Amino acid sequence: MKIFTSYCFICMKNPLYRILFLPAFFLSVLILVNGCKKSSTTTSSVTIPTVITDGTIINVTSTTAQSGGIVTSFNNGVITANGVCYSKTNTTPTIADSKTTEPIVNQDYIDAPFTSNITGLTPNTLYYLRAYVTNSAGTGYGSVIKFTTGLTLTSLTGTVITFAGNGAPGYADGTGLSASFNSPQGVAVDSKGNVFVADSYNHCIREITPAGVVTTFAGNQTIGQTDGPAATAQFYAPKGLTFDSQGNLFVADYGNNVIRKITPAGIVSTYAGNGTAGLVDGSTANLIEFNGPAGVAFDAAGNLYVADRGNNVVRKITTAGAVSVLAGTNNTTRIAGYLDATDLVAAFHSPNSVAVDASANVYVTDQLNAAIRKITSPAGVTTTIAGGPSQLSLLNIPSGLTIDGQGNLFLTDETGRVMEYTSGNVLYILAGSANVSGFVNGAGATAQFNNPQGIAIDANGNIYVADQGNNCIRKITITTTN
Repeated sequence: MKIFTSYCFICMKNPLYRILFLPAFFLSVLILVNGCKKSSTTTSSVTIPTVITDGTIINVTSTTAQSGGIVTSFNNGVITANGVCYSKTNTTPTIADSKTTEPIVNQDYIDAPFTSNITGLTPNTLYYLRAYVTNSAGTGYGSVIKFTTGLTLTSLTGTVITFAGNGAPGYADGTGLSASFNSPQGVAVDSKGNVFVADSYNHCIREITPAGVVTTFAGNQTIGQTDGPAATAQFYAPKGLTFDSQGNLFVADYGNNVIRKITPAGIVSTYAGNGTAGLVDGSTANLIEFNGPAGVAFDAAGNLYVADRGNNVVRKITTAGAVSVLAGTNNTTRIAGYLDATDLVAAFHSPNSVAVDASANVYVTDQLNAAIRKITSPAGVTTTIAGGPSQLSLLNIPSGLTIDGQGNLFLTDETGRVMEYTSGNVLYILAGSANVSGFVNGAGATAQFNNPQGIAIDANGNIYVADQGNNCIRKITITTTN
């Protein structure tokens, strides 16, 4: 400090010193200081990589299954192996158990996916499975998924026929193929096995008997929002349909931004919404607003759930008529997003349909997130049970959704498939093929659809699909082959 002070004193007194000495002095000090520092360039240590197990097992048979995972962090190491490991006895399987070895994931991806086809399984056996990934630091594992192989079942196949409609857009009542529809989007089945159709571009509700006889149940092909007797009532591009326990039919009147109710006698009324596109909750009927309601479903207690597509939320209507947001970002901007969380913190992107199980858990086809989401009851926690942005090709563009008495979900993929997602987290492709459009009846992948939308299942397990692009209703029976 004394030397430094002396130098500074001399410099201040002598201009020549200030010109010649100061730059050299401070350069020397800078070199000295930098020379004493540790090098800031260090090699990051390699740690065990992380991976997520695919939550859905695909097309399980008696001896095969398909799974996979997503490597979410490489942790500065080079991946040397990835796949899934599985066991009949070890509830937390490791690579010391049975395993698949897949091509090394591409480390240029932020989230690197891989798929494993598993063979040689034992029929009628419970398996524990999880994804793994290995680098020089060790092996990381995903969460454990359980699934059970079939006893003699080797595949589930859906056999498709055309139930009603001739493929051409139009409006005609009649039997079977003599009837015509114009872009049907919603279907529901009543307790007698009659199929009701939201004939969207004809702006009316059609009814099909089990024998295939088509009549007009409500609406007169004129766009409007008129309540009253069925023949004079008006709708605007109706979409989702569902029945309550008293046999009343509820309609997501998409273009009118309201929910309509039709009694068994055919009297139409506005159940919720004032016709203005918006997001307003409450219990005052003329103030409530929706924005493109697309799907509807009841729970056992009589509460109605609405996939409010334009608002990117799921709404709940109590038996007293009070409307609230069940899940989704409840704000004036109604931002689309993707987030698993509780209540209003969760985020959706164009939810299109809903289904409710016996425990009042709500399932949602979160269409533009390519996912099936589950909202638990009563906690209101939203999770992704299949698909999602990291697995876009699994479900592609899920559209319609329904549930059977055993908790199995049935859904449509707009790109050309009908699928079953079982209560055991197994996904089966029942009919059609992804990204294939056509109008072909037949079994499994032979069948073709054109933009399938709404889906419903009757008491006998028959599935009905609103095949929008083909302007008809298709019927699917599920068979098993060995």
